Amino acid sequence: MSSPLDTDGQFELPAGELRALAHRMVDDWCDSLATLRDEPAWRPVPSEVRARLRAPLEHKGAGLAATYAEFQRDVLPYRYGNVHPRFWGWVNGSGLPAGVLADFLAASMNSNVGAFHQSAVYVEEQVLSWSREMFAFPSDGDGILTSGGSQANLLGLAAARHAHAPGVREHGLTGETLTLYGSRETHSSIDKAVELLGLGLASFRRLPVDSEYRLRLDALEQALREDRARGCTPFALIANAGTVNTGAIDPLAELALLARREKLWLHVDGAFGALAWLSPEHRGQLAGLEQADSLAFDLHKWLYLPSDVGCVLVRRPRGLAEAFTTHAPYLVNLRGGLSAPAEGAFKDRGLELTRRFRALKVWFALKTHGLEPFERAIRANLEQARELVRHIEREPRLELLAPAPLNVVCFRYRARALDDAALNALNQELLVRLQESGVAVPSQTILGGRFALRVAITNHRTRSSDLALLVETVLELGAALARERIPLSSAPSPRA
Repeated sequence: MSSPLDTDGQFELPAGELRALAHRMVDDWCDSLATLRDEPAWRPVPSEVRARLRAPLEHKGAGLAATYAEFQRDVLPYRYGNVHPRFWGWVNGSGLPAGVLADFLAASMNSNVGAFHQSAVYVEEQVLSWSREMFAFPSDGDGILTSGGSQANLLGLAAARHAHAPGVREHGLTGETLTLYGSRETHSSIDKAVELLGLGLASFRRLPVDSEYRLRLDALEQALREDRARGCTPFALIANAGTVNTGAIDPLAELALLARREKLWLHVDGAFGALAWLSPEHRGQLAGLEQADSLAFDLHKWLYLPSDVGCVLVRRPRGLAEAFTTHAPYLVNLRGGLSAPAEGAFKDRGLELTRRFRALKVWFALKTHGLEPFERAIRANLEQARELVRHIEREPRLELLAPAPLNVVCFRYRARALDDAALNALNQELLVRLQESGVAVPSQTILGGRFALRVAITNHRTRSSDLALLVETVLELGAALARERIPLSSAPSPRA
């Protein structure tokens, strides 16, 4: 007998309608994969669509079919674009189909992977075990899946702070001035991490780099000496396994030796670059990564998975648990039932109590494909970056602006008789027109005051012909802009 308090019927959809529309959604998605290459890599959101997406909330619903039609009209065509073969902006994964389907299954399970006796906890533990195996980390180390590299960096540095000053959890930062070190190319998420950890931006020493944008060991050693002379307490060192600007790799093996000698926690930010470890031919560039005290990396970047899923591994057993475990009467374990202890208590390894089932797409993709295809795809992306460099070096109207040790290539269009200020304006406008053309989406950075077109290849759909088309289009747009004589006032001045 139903009760006036029973509300589940309000959200039920007729079984036939639900099944038919679900099939249609999957069919539409599969069809879109077949035509991705023919679509624009990106298109701007028109004003009329933006207006519709600002409409107030309706009291009555439109229904599932009508809402899906609105999605197809107003949302899907104007996506970020990183599923496209010619999307190389910032650093984004390309969305493996196996991961997409796994995310659907994970959402249908609606698991809270904070703790307790459930399959999702064991799946995440297995994914973490595989990750430790991939990077030659100790099997008894700690780890957790995160929303991405920013959170992974924060958790890794929290473990470092606790290892050095465990009393901080109870008493806060008192007395000593803790300092940590990295290159000026270190990712901006580290700034947020040191702020949130109460260390303050002034505690983070951003140090000079060499001509290949790698941390200079001499500058690091000098900073350590000077800080100790001032009474500061160095406690952590951040090394980059692929900087976001150029893909530069800090001298990891030397930094690991220095960290041990100086009793510093070595945190490696390998958001995308760490995954190059899966290519045996390129593993030597990352030698020393396996000696890190903590390693942050994103599986939604160079493992091509849908966002979001990052990871932090910690060498020290219970290194995260010691930094984050709390106790509450509503979370105690019982001898059995759902609250029985399981292998993973992820609520005690990070910030989140409620956690989505991120691990399933990693588990699903690796179970589906095995590791070998990922090794081949990463190797191909690395060679595609070399191929793009060769295109640039052969063309006198293009200029390579930084070494490309991994998968990031920075270059610009070069026109005779234009100085750097004029070239900056020209290349900024070139990038805007390139993106708005829908041909390709690189992003941008500033290197030594020079505006760079930045191509980061973490895309399993990219082909050599896509890179050739990029070069051809850049040359066409650059020549047209050089004839137009873009005024300097048309673009903001880049800042290094």
